[in-house]
Amino acid sequence: MHKTSAWPLALIYTALIVFASLFPFDGWRAQGIDPLVFLLAPLPPPYWTGFDVAINVTGYAPLGFLLVLGMLRSGWERWVVLLATLLGVLISLSMEFLQIYLPRRVPSNMDLVLNAAGTLAGALCASLLERVGAVDRWSHFRARWFVSDATGGMVLLALWPLALLFPAALPFGLGQVLERLEAALVDLLTDTPFLDWLPLRDEPLEPLSLSGELLCVTLGLLIPCLLGYCVIRQAPRRALFALGVVAVGVTLTALSAALSWGPIHAWEWMGLPARIGVWGALALALLMLALPRRTCGALLLLVLAWHLALLNQAPTSAYFAQTLQIWEQGRFIRFYGLGQWLGWLWPYATLLYVVVFVSRREPSSLGRGG
Repeated sequence: MHKTSAWPLALIYTALIVFASLFPFDGWRAQGIDPLVFLLAPLPPPYWTGFDVAINVTGYAPLGFLLVLGMLRSGWERWVVLLATLLGVLISLSMEFLQIYLPRRVPSNMDLVLNAAGTLAGALCASLLERVGAVDRWSHFRARWFVSDATGGMVLLALWPLALLFPAALPFGLGQVLERLEAALVDLLTDTPFLDWLPLRDEPLEPLSLSGELLCVTLGLLIPCLLGYCVIRQAPRRALFALGVVAVGVTLTALSAALSWGPIHAWEWMGLPARIGVWGALALALLMLALPRRTCGALLLLVLAWHLALLNQAPTSAYFAQTLQIWEQGRFIRFYGLGQWLGWLWPYATLLYVVVFVSRREPSSLGRGG
């Protein structure tokens, strides 16, 4: 049996599917809908678009891929494609049944069929890659590049690009939750005696200066680089990884801007503070190539704390609030659960991971090579 990141990724992806399928989780009530009505409805339904087809297929394809990959790496050899597809169908069927009780969601047998097709496609893709030896080559690549206990770090690194898809007030500014958390708590505790116990701020949040924005961009892009250094063995490979992080981060931030404001505005976020911050993050990442893994973890703790403190001492702009409304009310609703919660929680999950990493005793065999 091989160590694999596929199982934790499959579990996380399943949780994201549940959230995206049932968001916004309010208004639960029996609507008198017979499940057989939507299960036995004629196909295709009268109202569907190419976007609906694409998102339902591609949304479940990674699930099938990860399930088969996890089974194969765990020593399962027979019926893995069928088992993964059945699991995907059961998850999709459960979501469609639960949507019967949500007035803002519409159960559909078309969604069920497309979700099943997506799961099957992903499962077949993973099985094919295993047959041609691609999975074994990935295992050899992982053994050369990463330490043996790298699963948690690799999962977080795989989720970072997805977290960038949700629009942030500042480039790479993940984890800015204080303002919305305070507003949510006030709404929750209104008309209760507990509202008086809530430690609210006496003064409004102050916008970041240009130097503060530059620093936030730098730290936000340096975080995944240092996280990679915690699980990557050698300096030359760390350098290639840092270059990849910068390339992926810039590309995904531009894609997020294009989805939010249109393709012609994809690069408007790249102002002077962002440009200097990107180059500054890359320069700092290259200067830290030779640091030991535990030192990188300690630095990552400091960078995360500094970055989150800066971000959460600044308000979001009115333009950012308008962008969130576009995402919440438009067709991006299917991505909302994925992007929003990853964008909010990724830095805090990373913080927890690094605290555990720094505090545990590391076997001497893992410490060689930095």
